[in-house]
Amino acid sequence: MARGGGGGCCPSMDLMRSEAMQLVQVIIPAESTHLTVSYLGDLGLLQFKDLNAEKSPFQRTYAAQIKRCSEMARKLRFFKEQMSKADITTSPAQLNETHLDFDDLEIKLGELEAELTEVNANNEKLQRTYSELLEYHTVLQKAGEFFYSAQRTAAAQQREVEANQSGQTSLESPLLEQEVSTDPSKQVKLGSLSGLVPKEKAMAFERILFRATRGNIFLRQEPVDEPVTDPVSGEKVTKNAFVIFYSGERAKTKILKICDAFNANRYPFPEDVSKQLHAVQEVSAKISELKATIDMGLAHRDSILKNIASDFEQWNHLAKKEKAIYHTLNMLSVDVTKKCLVAEGWSPVFASVQIQDALQRATVDSKSQVGSIFQVLNTKESPPTYFQTNKFTTAFQEIVDAYGVAKYQEANPGVFTIVTFPFLFAVMFGDWGHGICLLLATLYLIIREKKLASQKLGDIMEMMYGGRYVILMMAIFSIYTGLIYNEFFSVPFGLFGKSAYECRDPSCSDATTDGLIKVRDAYPFGVDPVWYGSRSELPFLNSLKMKMSILLGVAQMNLGIVISYFNAKFFRNSLNVWYQFIPQLIFLNSLFGYLSLLIIIKWCTGSKADLYHVMIYMFLSPTDELGENQLFSGQKTVQLVLLLLALVSVPWMLIPKPLLLKKQHQQRHQGHQYAMLQGTDESVGAELGEHREDTHDHEEFEFSEVFVHQLIHTIEFVLGAVSNTASYLRLWALSLAHSELSTVFYDKVLLTAWGLNNVFALILGGIVFVFATVGVLLVMETLSAFLHALRLHWVEFQNKFYEGDGYKFAPFSFALIGEEED
Repeated sequence: MARGGGGGCCPSMDLMRSEAMQLVQVIIPAESTHLTVSYLGDLGLLQFKDLNAEKSPFQRTYAAQIKRCSEMARKLRFFKEQMSKADITTSPAQLNETHLDFDDLEIKLGELEAELTEVNANNEKLQRTYSELLEYHTVLQKAGEFFYSAQRTAAAQQREVEANQSGQTSLESPLLEQEVSTDPSKQVKLGSLSGLVPKEKAMAFERILFRATRGNIFLRQEPVDEPVTDPVSGEKVTKNAFVIFYSGERAKTKILKICDAFNANRYPFPEDVSKQLHAVQEVSAKISELKATIDMGLAHRDSILKNIASDFEQWNHLAKKEKAIYHTLNMLSVDVTKKCLVAEGWSPVFASVQIQDALQRATVDSKSQVGSIFQVLNTKESPPTYFQTNKFTTAFQEIVDAYGVAKYQEANPGVFTIVTFPFLFAVMFGDWGHGICLLLATLYLIIREKKLASQKLGDIMEMMYGGRYVILMMAIFSIYTGLIYNEFFSVPFGLFGKSAYECRDPSCSDATTDGLIKVRDAYPFGVDPVWYGSRSELPFLNSLKMKMSILLGVAQMNLGIVISYFNAKFFRNSLNVWYQFIPQLIFLNSLFGYLSLLIIIKWCTGSKADLYHVMIYMFLSPTDELGENQLFSGQKTVQLVLLLLALVSVPWMLIPKPLLLKKQHQQRHQGHQYAMLQGTDESVGAELGEHREDTHDHEEFEFSEVFVHQLIHTIEFVLGAVSNTASYLRLWALSLAHSELSTVFYDKVLLTAWGLNNVFALILGGIVFVFATVGVLLVMETLSAFLHALRLHWVEFQNKFYEGDGYKFAPFSFALIGEEED
């Protein structure tokens, strides 16, 4: 029976931290190892450690079984290729209906491969013979036409010669006529060769023949009407039929070699007409017989493949499963008695009970007399990171993991990314018309997700399908920010009421805010539509979006610093709280937190103070009077205090932490000097010596290295506070670019086409507008905003608290078995 191991039975509810992990050891009796590993693979909650890392794959215990599994996988790939060629689809796997033994499957696959190979070999031979007979039939027809035409021409010329009583031979008369007109004692017997040559080689074939025989041949070619199947390659090839007349064996030898070089297939052609007819009939009969035989062979092959297809998925799953099991068994250590195997691995604490249940079931089902032993080991190794995700949160977690996997139980940025990533994207992409287009495209992927999951998608569609819920959140937030910006394909709408401003008189309607008077309360939600089309549109929206970008950036960077506090508290690192979190928070907010406060005060009071001037002279001339740039009483004193705090926080970050680390190291190792006891066994002494060396290596403290590291960290934060804040201005820049591009497409394309009062121009303009909107704004701009939001999270946000130097929990699970690549 399994024993040992504690822990809960349910996952942790702390979303910010990875699951608590434990290093466990399982001692499995030899007779139940295979079934135990199989049950653990079904459970999928144990990541095995390789206890045989020093051994090569060929030296491991189960190398032979893995080789057998690889051979079975090769046979299954062969079957899949054959089914693909025959256009036969596999049936869905029915994994629970029947249980097929691994050895039986190996024998069955071998028999099926041998049978299918034999059937394919016979079919190939028959198909080659069939193609040769078709070519022979074509040659008989074409060569017969040559001879018939030559005989008819020769007979006509003979009659003409006899009529003219002329013994001269025309240069244009054929060889057959010359044979008839010459003295029988001087006639030369001509040989002939016939066959087919590829059409693209026909001209070169003719030239080489002429040169090789010095013109002492007669060649006749004619293209075949339809492409024929080449017996050697099995491909459809356009060919020419040819007949060559030659004299002498030497010429014949040359012609045969040239035919072989040009892949010209030769076929015998009888000169006697009766034999020609007999050959045609015989070949036609053989073609009919072979066609029937080939059809029967293909039917038999399809029958075999259909039988394979019905069980293919089950066999494939079993072969992959067995290979995975034996790979895992090779990671286990064999006990010296060879009666049990020892496994070590990482598992979540909550999975202890489930793992023990699986071990107990394996013991019972394998009828083992000895149960597996389960125990938790103490270790200083860093455990893997395991976040439980679902189909909604997986894509957001992948965004974080692409930068780096969180250290064990480090705060997980993925929780915040679910909201902040699509929101920052939407700040740059804000247009509720474009947002609706994205939403409709995403809803299609979500509604059909079950059907799409079973289909093979292209690379781009696969990426969109995997990130469908990220795109959904991006679309929803884009609609929200688009309503705030009051832009629908760049067109403003008064959805939430009337504008707060009206014209004083008709003269103010010419795209200007001069002459506008405020007649009612401010527009309730978003930007007042009266700003669009006015002369103040660009300055107003620029100022709004730039200041909003700074506020959002400072807020997110402060969130990152606050998370670093929770990390320090969780890991009980008080030094990071007092000498990292506090000075960083003071420095950032003394400068850019103060700037954010000035922006809010300016918005609330309507002041015309120049914030650039305030921030610049806060450093250059902190004691000067602010004059018209003063936003509140006592501002000068506040600025002096904040500047002093910012200056103090830099050495606060730099100096104390390395000194305190050195002091802690000295206190921890004070008096920890060990001496060997007399009479100690040498092996024990060697182990103690090794332990002391390892301890010394791990605990060695280099003050200069620590100080330089802290100096780099401090400089990086101080400079980064400025550059990161400036980096958030990309929110303003991309939002402005998106809005202006949308306006250009609407004004210069759609409205221009509408103003021409021409139906054709309107249709053309509408098509150009749609393609420009989709191609530029919905594809390129979406990708651009996505990448910039990604950078803001990876660099500006995560570098405040996220180390990302962990490694993923990769359990042994049959559910994760994908396509194997050998």
